[in-house]
Amino acid sequence: MKLRELARLTGANVDEKSGDIEIEGAAGLDDALEGQVTFLSNPRYTTRVQTTRASAIYVGEEMEVEHEIAVLRARDPYLSYTRALRLFHPEPEIAPSVHETAVIDASAKVADDAFIGAHVVVGRDVVIESGVRIHPNVTVYDGVRIGAGSTIHAGASVREGTEIGERVIIYNNAVIGSDGFGYAKDEEGRWLKIPQTGRVVIEDDVEIGACSTIDKASVGETRIGRGAKIDNLVQVGHSCKVGDDALLCAQVGLAGSSHIGQRVVLTGQVGVGGHLTIGDDAMLYPQSGVHNDIPAGKLACGSPAIDNREFARAAAVFRKLGDVPRAIRALEKRIAELETKLKG
Repeated sequence: MKLRELARLTGANVDEKSGDIEIEGAAGLDDALEGQVTFLSNPRYTTRVQTTRASAIYVGEEMEVEHEIAVLRARDPYLSYTRALRLFHPEPEIAPSVHETAVIDASAKVADDAFIGAHVVVGRDVVIESGVRIHPNVTVYDGVRIGAGSTIHAGASVREGTEIGERVIIYNNAVIGSDGFGYAKDEEGRWLKIPQTGRVVIEDDVEIGACSTIDKASVGETRIGRGAKIDNLVQVGHSCKVGDDALLCAQVGLAGSSHIGQRVVLTGQVGVGGHLTIGDDAMLYPQSGVHNDIPAGKLACGSPAIDNREFARAAAVFRKLGDVPRAIRALEKRIAELETKLKG
């Protein structure tokens, strides 16, 4: 691909004198070879530009590059580089087919151009729309609808009544729509299961990582908003609502009826208590424990989670706590000496 064409397709600008350079791939600064494009978005790595073997590089619109290399200027170099990666590594084509070992109920409606892999089980009244890919050993329970262009990878389970939008990707061994964790204690102190009668709705362009679980609601629905991205090993409890373009990183846990706003970022191992709300554009640092509502736009960390600036001040004090007993003992000794002198 000519460099000028790559620039056009990825939202960048390039000098016309460099436009005829042939680009065959994309890679990071240290790994890129001749014929590939790379990127620089973090100034800390500027010195590596001198040693990269790439033929071209994405940089910011105002960044100076002191190296003989073709430069593509972009508002967001990493975004343009990502688009380049997508161009050079498109999704592999899979021919429409239904494997002979798949078990599909007669009432199911499967688009002619869908791919159904080996040992897939499709239940009653399921609707599988155009271009859906279902890889081996997936189980699709009764009454599920899977929107056009969605992909479900091997080993995943989609429970009854789940609605999956278009272009959704569900990775290996994820479980969508299992029973929520709901119990009531009876007169003898034993746990009585609460029927989980709701469903899960996954909107368009959502990704759900491997071994993640999204529980159906006790009543109503658990909903994952358009464009949300859920990492591996994430637990979304019953009746939760996750907003559009939210990002839930590995080992995040949402207790039942949590409401996560749009564009919220929950980094690794964040835990959110039940019936809490995290406002739009908030961000929680790793291992934060959310015990109260978090306002929109707030950057918080710690357990219980507090404003990150307050946490930083508290952490600075915490590092000095080990010196406090020694200081107290010295003060006690000094006071005792003064009291002895006064008595004398």
